[in-house]
Amino acid sequence: SSGINAEYGVLMFQKEFAERLYAKPGDKLYCRLSANTQLMARVAHVLKVGKGNFKPPPKVDSSVVRLEPMNPMPNINFMEWDGLTRIVFTRKNKTLSALFKSKAALEILAKNHQIWCSLNDTMVEEGFDIKTKVQDILKECEFSETRTRTMTNDHLLKLLERFNAHGIHFTS
Repeated sequence: SSGINAEYGVLMFQKEFAERLYAKPGDKLYCRLSANTQLMARVAHVLKVGKGNFKPPPKVDSSVVRLEPMNPMPNINFMEWDGLTRIVFTRKNKTLSALFKSKAALEILAKNHQIWCSLNDTMVEEGFDIKTKVQDILKECEFSETRTRTMTNDHLLKLLERFNAHGIHFTS
């Protein structure tokens, strides 16, 4: 707990940062920041504040947003969420299938799978291939050809749940 007990906050940010906070799947500015913020809070744009409203005027416009913490907070492992979103938002316009074929992503997942198996007294399956396993999970969820830029948090949570159910983890 952060120790903050507020029903909501009204904050002013640089316009582009604020737009990223409340961007929705499919929007050009939708990104990891959008997904993370909207996982933890309801975000609403309140008003634009032009640079001419300040003396001296800044170089950029501002926006006021309203952030209302989710209640209750999602019951997930935030380290796992962070690991998943780091991978899928690396290139949000690529398909998930392509993202999870990258050597870096596969190395992380293979290492984490070995650690998970070790901690859970489970043997790594003979002939286990992380790339095949990941692609099978993506097909099972029907997300192989999905692009991150179109995924809602519910989609991302479903994907995380399916990976975890198969012993694939994004943190060690």
